[in-house]
Amino acid sequence: MKKIIGIGNALVDALVSLPNDDLLHTFGLPKGSMTLIGDGEQQRIQECFVSLDVQRATGGSAGNTMLALANLGAKPGFIGAVGDDATGQFFATNCEQCGIVPYLTTLPVQSGVAYTFISPDGERTFATYLGAAAMMGPESLTAGMFEGYDYLYVEGYLVQNHALILRAVELAKEMGLKVCLDLASYNIVAADHEFFTRLVTDYVDIVFANEEEARAFSAADPATALEHLHSLCEVAVVKLGAAGSTVMCEGEKAFAPAMKVDKVVDTTAAGDFYAAGVMYGLMNGYTLTQCAEIGTLLSGHVIQTVGTRLPEEIWGNIKSEISKIVER
Repeated sequence: MKKIIGIGNALVDALVSLPNDDLLHTFGLPKGSMTLIGDGEQQRIQECFVSLDVQRATGGSAGNTMLALANLGAKPGFIGAVGDDATGQFFATNCEQCGIVPYLTTLPVQSGVAYTFISPDGERTFATYLGAAAMMGPESLTAGMFEGYDYLYVEGYLVQNHALILRAVELAKEMGLKVCLDLASYNIVAADHEFFTRLVTDYVDIVFANEEEARAFSAADPATALEHLHSLCEVAVVKLGAAGSTVMCEGEKAFAPAMKVDKVVDTTAAGDFYAAGVMYGLMNGYTLTQCAEIGTLLSGHVIQTVGTRLPEEIWGNIKSEISKIVER
């Protein structure tokens, strides 16, 4: 199996399940989006969370993808920055316990937290305090971090740090890695469209987008956006939610229907786990259809639980299902 390393915002997820969406309106958070918050807003939300039932786990988009890959035995790496505090130590320790090799820069500031609001319909809304995650500079990166890896996975949420992303993808290319990019969130893509276009056009080999992100990037319907993205890079993926997903490589298209589930509990990391499944397939040389089906399998399981920690029994079932997909 080929190897992958991710780079992203090292965040600890603080998740709460909401009885309704009133709290989203209170904090002015558009449902389904990711909003960056500053010190004042972070303090307000933190004070509110004290009285709520909060679950905590290591998070961040790329971190979630590497977590899923680690559970499949891929031994991924992760590059990020944390604060010199208990939250940062929690992130580092959890990476090691889960089988992720951490390349973490420790800074004398507060670690990042992703406050995750889960609506009754399972949709999640993020208020993200980046803290130390936003302060990692390109000087923190070395060519040695990429040695021994075949893919670099970049989360689009890093877009606030152009210099860091550019240094990462340039080093990756110099070291012979293929670059994967998840477009992150429709509002992030729309706000920095020119930079995303430069990344996809000049550096990216594999791009992931959901329907809204694809439309924000290409100003087109999902089918046309898939074609447009594929014209710019080797592999293009457009996720269509309950309608399934499409993958395109070398002119070939593959489709995978969404996994049927009894109840959607929490869509946190659904796209991240889907990307992990596709990358796992690509790292093992599977067909496009198999890659899409494995992605669907992982995302279908993670939306049935709160957060990203699936029991060992579930991972055992997932591995068995992957074997069946590959053997068909």
